[in-house]
Amino acid sequence: MKPSQRPAKVILRRCDEYDVQAIRRIVREGMETLELRPSGRTLLKPNLVASGPMFQHAYTRPEVTEGVLLALRDRDQGEMSELAVGERCGITVPTRMAMEGAGYDPMLKRLGVKRYAFEEEPQVEIPLSHPARLRDYIFTPEPVAKADFFVNVPKFKAHPWTTVTFSIKAYIGIQDDRHRLIDHDHRLNEKIADLQYIIQPELIVIDAITAGEGRMLTPIPFPMKMIALGNNQVAFDAVCCHIIGVDPLSVDHIRLAHERGFGPVELAEIEVTGDITLEEAKARAAGFKVGLVRVEKYFEGTHVSAYSGPPPESEKTDYCWGGCPGALEEAIEILRLFDEQTDTKLPHMHIVFGAYEGPIPAKPGEKIIFMGDCAEHHGKAGETVIDVASLYKPRSTKDPYTAQHEDVFVKMWKTIKKVREDRDEQVIRIQGCPVSVSEQVLLLVSLGGLKSPYLDGENMMSFNKAYLQWKSSAAWSRLRGVPYQRHGRCERGRAAPEVVTPEGAE
Repeated sequence: MKPSQRPAKVILRRCDEYDVQAIRRIVREGMETLELRPSGRTLLKPNLVASGPMFQHAYTRPEVTEGVLLALRDRDQGEMSELAVGERCGITVPTRMAMEGAGYDPMLKRLGVKRYAFEEEPQVEIPLSHPARLRDYIFTPEPVAKADFFVNVPKFKAHPWTTVTFSIKAYIGIQDDRHRLIDHDHRLNEKIADLQYIIQPELIVIDAITAGEGRMLTPIPFPMKMIALGNNQVAFDAVCCHIIGVDPLSVDHIRLAHERGFGPVELAEIEVTGDITLEEAKARAAGFKVGLVRVEKYFEGTHVSAYSGPPPESEKTDYCWGGCPGALEEAIEILRLFDEQTDTKLPHMHIVFGAYEGPIPAKPGEKIIFMGDCAEHHGKAGETVIDVASLYKPRSTKDPYTAQHEDVFVKMWKTIKKVREDRDEQVIRIQGCPVSVSEQVLLLVSLGGLKSPYLDGENMMSFNKAYLQWKSSAAWSRLRGVPYQRHGRCERGRAAPEVVTPEGAE
């Protein structure tokens, strides 16, 4: 029976500390209640969007992942052919670095569990045929496409683009960089809903021992001292929303997944059990802040004045929740952690998103930055005449087969070069759809003379080591001639793949 067809169950369990054996017991007992046993290629996906001392509340802690892995082995009856952990962390940073920074490497080695960095794996095409899809096909790494028993182990967090990131939103990590950025814009929630057709988890276990409120990469720690388990992601995310007082139907990716038949959102249709009641869980989460704040409001009272107009009119939205504005919010929080003088060092500047038509009260010498391909403005800022046209390319022109990922060192060089070339210009245009968090970090570093996370001694050594390993792995794959793979017609990613080489691909 598919996860979407099972009676939806969510289990809420008390867990005061990151105790591996306690977590193991909780998950094993939860799997017994859910009548689940792993089989075949079993893949566990944590949330490792970022890690290390600056991002210590952004990721699924290794103790949680270890407890789940041990519970899977406890429940195995010799049916597992592989037990692995895989993820693609936030773009630009190698997943190898994120896993090392999160303390995963020694744990996986000790347990003898295989590690997958998804950006280093062959990519498999999944055809889509449902109504309202953004594309006719999408790509996912081979370990995801071929998984027989998929386990999602996210972090309980707020998110500046999608309100929350629980189980469904974590699917952004089952794509590599070039495919992840496609549609990571004002249609992000629809992209996430489309990703649900790849595979559904047999088991969800969320790290809510210390949740993260307000943000995604640099969340504020919020002790909830609990773990939740479930067998249906829509129902699971709906319960998590109720815990923090959010209507699940107000979160677009949850609503879309529900409307497409992936699971219920009404509490009457979900069996909620455990040693914590839903009301007790709500009391633990009282005051939890979500991350959905428009960029203009976010930067009030700082040296950054932000202005946002609508994305391209044909897309029928009034704000780009999934793209450049949210990336700027995450970028400034990273820099505030890394350089405590960020807000005083940054000069007064004005940053424009989308088709903005209002005033830009910039004084002489204050930079006006047009962020992203769809940014445009026709008017004046003081005595400066502004005539910036949109460079937005229609969605239909972005083909996943030909998508390219721009190397972080190329991004760094281009950003520094752009700022230097335009140092005497008041208006600067930054292209991209979206302009990523890393690019906006680099831009602010260049404009404000801030400390760069990319050039920090310890970070740089870890980054360079992981980067070289990543590129060596990619070069070896090219030498072996590893192509893209294409699934035959499938139902939610369950068909056997056939290997093809796309026209024009290397």
